Amino acid sequence: MTTAAYETLRVERLLEGALCRITLSRVDVRNAQDRRMLAELNHAFTAASDDDDVKVVILAADGPHFSSGHDLSDAQRWSCHPRDITGGFGAEPAGISRGFAKAGAEGYLAYEEEIYLGLCRRWYDLPKPTIAQVHGKAIAGGLMLMWVCDLIVASEDALFADPTLRFGVNGVEWFAHPWELGPRKAKEMLFTGDFLTAAEARERGMVNQVVPPDQLESYTVELATRIAANSSFALKLAKMAVNQTVEAQGFGIAQKAAFSLHQLGHADMRERSVRTEAAGS
Repeated sequence: MTTAAYETLRVERLLEGALCRITLSRVDVRNAQDRRMLAELNHAFTAASDDDDVKVVILAADGPHFSSGHDLSDAQRWSCHPRDITGGFGAEPAGISRGFAKAGAEGYLAYEEEIYLGLCRRWYDLPKPTIAQVHGKAIAGGLMLMWVCDLIVASEDALFADPTLRFGVNGVEWFAHPWELGPRKAKEMLFTGDFLTAAEARERGMVNQVVPPDQLESYTVELATRIAANSSFALKLAKMAVNQTVEAQGFGIAQKAAFSLHQLGHADMRERSVRTEAAGS
């Protein structure tokens, strides 16, 4: 898939190719993530990783908001391999989970394990520094795209929320809330669904820097340029060292456990829906 073939993204090379800026561009739906966007984003991240000239990757967004989360209108089951469906062509698989078309919880688990948790894990492990350039609202799945990045630069107007408890689950699939905010603030975010401001996010360590809206792009590029002055190998090793420390603290296994609870929440909501329909018939 070439850059010209992307329908949901724009990809640019800056600083003579040392910086790759990937920009979400489904403005009409506030950058809601359908399967095509996720497939294209995976392809763009992979291409940046494969390009030895690229030192740093920036993830930005068009329109008034960074991302409104998962596109809930794009929730039909897969009936085949994700690379073979519209919105999934050309995508490298995140893992070896299969059985997408199977009935019951098995199919739903395989689907979310691949397209949400699996892709986020793949991007989190990208062997190059990544910076999220965030403005406006980042809701639910929008947090996932930010949190897999190594650094986050936010506009003063940025707002963050995870209201997924309203859908009967414990939080988004990339469950990083306690690491990003600390346990008590994470519970407050989840229990209330309220927005967290950029200033609060920085105070909690979730955001590295908060800048005026008109300086967001220039500041992020300047930061990426300073990072790109370092050895690519040293940057890779530093990222690995920090990520491995977080893994040693239990991040990976705790996240998998939270993902299992997420699937339990889905199963419960589906059962409740069936009972409600049966009672009304």
